Amino acid sequence: MAGEPKSISRDEVAHLARLSRLALSEDELDVYAEQLDSILTHVASVSEVAADDVPGTAHPAELANVLRPDVVVPGLSTAEALSGAPAVEQDRFAVPQILGEEQ
Repeated sequence: MAGEPKSISRDEVAHLARLSRLALSEDELDVYAEQLDSILTHVASVSEVAADDVPGTAHPAELANVLRPDVVVPGLSTAEALSGAPAVEQDRFAVPQILGEEQ
């Protein structure tokens, strides 16, 4: 956008509100007109700064992988895994039956 950004009028905000089926009070029209004007001014200033030779980015800060390396380490033996179990049966955790025999 070249030059001064076009400001949005109170009537344009009222028109947008009607199109959006929003019932805005007179005070709200004034507030939203001011806010939308501020947004348009900001967008215009950002558009002036953007240059064709600046590559687009997905994130403004460089990110590094924060995960630890995937290294294979030995796991627990069966005896170690079952050592804290309240009940063991055939090298497995023994738990109460929750389904009847008919299932």
